[in-house]
Amino acid sequence: MFASMPNPQDAILDAMSRSIEPWVQERMGEGKYLGWIVEGNRRAVASVGLLIVDWPRHPFHPEGNQRAYLLNVFIEPDFRRRGLAHGLIERCLGEARRRGIRVVTLHSSDAGRSVYEKFGFHATSEMMYIEPATK
Repeated sequence: MFASMPNPQDAILDAMSRSIEPWVQERMGEGKYLGWIVEGNRRAVASVGLLIVDWPRHPFHPEGNQRAYLLNVFIEPDFRRRGLAHGLIERCLGEARRRGIRVVTLHSSDAGRSVYEKFGFHATSEMMYIEPATK
């Protein structure tokens, strides 16, 4: 997914790839990461993850203490425009609903934005700070 974005930095992606598998496995064992993969032509062609995050009660969810974060959405180029993203997102939202989670967030590429908007996702006022890397 990240490799297909503009200007991928191979060294960073390699380091991330080595550490992501144990991280995902640990979260899956805790029931905090759920993932779905679609196969086509005997290989993975689409995927999505849903990360369950502890979150304090909030006016958006005064009865609950969790939110969900939709991530790792990727469809191989040859398999796009076949409804795979739609089906995977439906699966994630259904799982969040089943768990009583009312707030699901994500970060979208420009290409994916219209898909999410069809489900009712909308832009928010979120801001981000990233600590500068030290050498």
